[in-house]
Amino acid sequence: MRLSLTLLSLFTLLVGAQDTSIRDVRRAFADANIPEDLSINFEPTALLQVTFPQRGSDPITLHAGVQLPRDSTAGPPTYAVSGTSCPGPFVIASVDPDAPTPQTPTSSQIRHFLGGNFSPRGSNGMQPTPPAGSDAHRYIFLLFEQPEGFNDQTVVTPETPISLFNISAFAAEVGLGDPIAGTFMLVAPNPTA
Repeated sequence: MRLSLTLLSLFTLLVGAQDTSIRDVRRAFADANIPEDLSINFEPTALLQVTFPQRGSDPITLHAGVQLPRDSTAGPPTYAVSGTSCPGPFVIASVDPDAPTPQTPTSSQIRHFLGGNFSPRGSNGMQPTPPAGSDAHRYIFLLFEQPEGFNDQTVVTPETPISLFNISAFAAEVGLGDPIAGTFMLVAPNPTA
């Protein structure tokens, strides 16, 4: 019983922690091969905090690379930005480069969320759904400064498929530039799925 409580306390500390070092976030992205897999230049200048509410317990704030149980990511997540003098608005994108599985990412990138007009605090809905039998997927959140005219872009519309999205091509086409912040989590299918 004591070991279970210790492990639960450690889990709570890990998921309750937020990213506090841009250098550590950059290293976590590099260690997970995210810049290469997304074909992005990732030299963050700010920190993106992503927090998932939990029923009956404290919310979970991501620490870059933390693995969470799928049920903990029902959301909707909230966002906060620190370390930038830009007041916004911002564009937030969330993609899964590991679909349908990390071993055979033939549907990647899955666009879980793409939205503009975020202030330094905002929220949106998305829930990871890795299929049964898959290894954990990387769910990546990227923050961009929103360029003028972004609201008029027509590259992504409600009819645009969410699979086979390319965040770097989209960013280039609509003038987003490089992400200024980001974080990510790993989510595996539920063990009973």
